[in-house]
Amino acid sequence: MTRLTLKRYSVKKGVRAQMKVPEKLINFRVYKDSTDYIGLADVTLPSLEAMTETVSGAGIAGEVDSPTLGHMGSMETVLNWRTLEKNNLELAAPTGVQLDLRGAQQVYDSSTGKYVVRPVKVFLNCIPKNTELGKLEVGTTTDTANTLETTYIKVDVDGETVLEYDKYNYIYNVSGTDYLADVREALGLN
Repeated sequence: MTRLTLKRYSVKKGVRAQMKVPEKLINFRVYKDSTDYIGLADVTLPSLEAMTETVSGAGIAGEVDSPTLGHMGSMETVLNWRTLEKNNLELAAPTGVQLDLRGAQQVYDSSTGKYVVRPVKVFLNCIPKNTELGKLEVGTTTDTANTLETTYIKVDVDGETVLEYDKYNYIYNVSGTDYLADVREALGLN
């Protein structure tokens, strides 16, 4: 039987534990081509869901849904707008679009007792899939929405790239490790 050893941590008397607590997104804006402000939207970012294949047979006691390294299923970004506008309808054009989501996150610094603003940026390359014009009803929002197939995503938090995924260029970088670098080399893409 394996014995689990727990480490004990002590805090010196009079010393406050320092912690930066990410609390919320204060606000953000949506830009097209990094310069054209296109409005305020509620955005559902894509999920990174690995493509899998069930592996079974000799050497495996059962089945394993084995993820294919760096390969993701369809990734959708959804932008929900309050009203029907020229800018959100332009996202229906059958051409690629680059979006830049710039936000400010609120972080509480327990060592100083103050709030800190941490910038967050999400860069997306997308292809329009669906445009819901919404509804026309007196005194309400139209609930216009764009659904975009996402082929590239890059997430910067406080100036540091924490995620970059590019389907067409075989890049899957998480916190500084590119998990597709060996694949690119094997395919002669470097």
